[in-house]
Amino acid sequence: MSEKVRVRYAPSPTGYLHIGGARSALFNYLYAKKYNGDFVFRIEDTDIERNIPGAEESQLHDLIWLGIIPDESPEKPNPKYAPYRQMAKLDIYKAYAQKLVDMGVAYECYCSEDELAEMKEEQLSNGVKSFKYNRHCLHLSEEEKEKYRKEGRKPTIRLKMSENHEFKFHDLVRGDVSFNSNDIGDFVIMKSNGIPTYNFAVVIDDHLMEITHVLRGEEHLSNTPKQLQIYEYFGWEPPKFGHMTIIVNPNGKKLSKRDHNILQFMSQYKELGYIPEAIFNFLFLLGWTSEDNKEIFTKEEAIEAFDPARLSSSPSMFDNKRLLWTNSYYIKHMNDEDYFSFILPFIKKIDFLKAKTDEELKKIALIFKQEIHTGAEIIDLLNEIVVRKEKLSEEEETVLAKETSPKVIEVFKKKLQNLIEINETSVKALFKETQTETGIKGKDLYMPIRIKLTGEMHGIEMFNIIDILGKEETLSRL
Repeated sequence: MSEKVRVRYAPSPTGYLHIGGARSALFNYLYAKKYNGDFVFRIEDTDIERNIPGAEESQLHDLIWLGIIPDESPEKPNPKYAPYRQMAKLDIYKAYAQKLVDMGVAYECYCSEDELAEMKEEQLSNGVKSFKYNRHCLHLSEEEKEKYRKEGRKPTIRLKMSENHEFKFHDLVRGDVSFNSNDIGDFVIMKSNGIPTYNFAVVIDDHLMEITHVLRGEEHLSNTPKQLQIYEYFGWEPPKFGHMTIIVNPNGKKLSKRDHNILQFMSQYKELGYIPEAIFNFLFLLGWTSEDNKEIFTKEEAIEAFDPARLSSSPSMFDNKRLLWTNSYYIKHMNDEDYFSFILPFIKKIDFLKAKTDEELKKIALIFKQEIHTGAEIIDLLNEIVVRKEKLSEEEETVLAKETSPKVIEVFKKKLQNLIEINETSVKALFKETQTETGIKGKDLYMPIRIKLTGEMHGIEMFNIIDILGKEETLSRL
């Protein structure tokens, strides 16, 4: 590309890093890295009533955890483009807004909220579906303005939209798009409290930070003509836009924070033991398809393969099963040392295992390496073994009530008492000896012992259960 590519992810600190935000950040990051550009992280913190503590840190640090590392951010500023928070730039926005007023393309609006509500009501009753400001304040005289000021009214500043002007641009995802200015009312660019609105601040920020490409969600598509109008008034070159499609759940409904079947925030995935590389991989294929249907990509491979032309123009379905499969793939392909470091915090939550050495814990952890989909899953699997089940099912009680069951349990218990070393070979030999002595084999041999030890009829191999419980606890349960 002839110019240095600069893209940005600019969240509001009104919430933690969400699936949709992470995907937007990922595609911007890939675009930058594909073309040797810069990925900028900045904060749009002007919605001061809704900002929450810790949100900015989550947005930035959860991105870094995913491997989406900004070249610039509030924590890593480039003096040429700083500051990276909008509330630190109020004087800048004010000066640019005044410039538009001086040019005659923006004006003070003194209409109250009640008056605006009345306008909307009137337009709705006349069959107008989308509200447009009626320009009541466009030609106010100085005397009329002064009268409003004396009433204590503080003005907003509205942008005057051009008449019957066609805004055309080539969208990186959707192709050629156009809007007519007559469908868009004069909109507020500066609120009465001196804080800029999104559509104004984002243009000033993108221009001053020399942003060349903007990849964002399709909900911003209708904002684009408003932003293009500001670019035109200032005579600035706008960035190239691309509007990515929505993420939907398996029922085809737009992903909602009320959809409790899908985890919404990266912090939740981190807590449950998802691998950041796996989520990176999964998000990469959530709205982008490879030519050869490849499913596993390292970060470097994703950067190499990324082509914005292959961004999907239809909604992307969030498939929980696919995410779990991807995560389990990454767990299975870890080396044993990395796997143990990853899984240890989860195992340490189990009180029964706290007395065991790291060597013993590693041995236990490796039993489940090929079984689990997430780190937290090992807690449930181990608890099924180490936590005594209070009540057996009718089927389990029936197995224990069989005439052969007490005999198997008693013989196995006596032989286990004399066992010096517990290992796979010795435990298998123990079952063989019990079978020889009792003449009982198959399910009737294994099932009563399994139920006595775990309260379950199915599970991991008996040697592993005995190894995890230890000799004394096994004898106690028998």
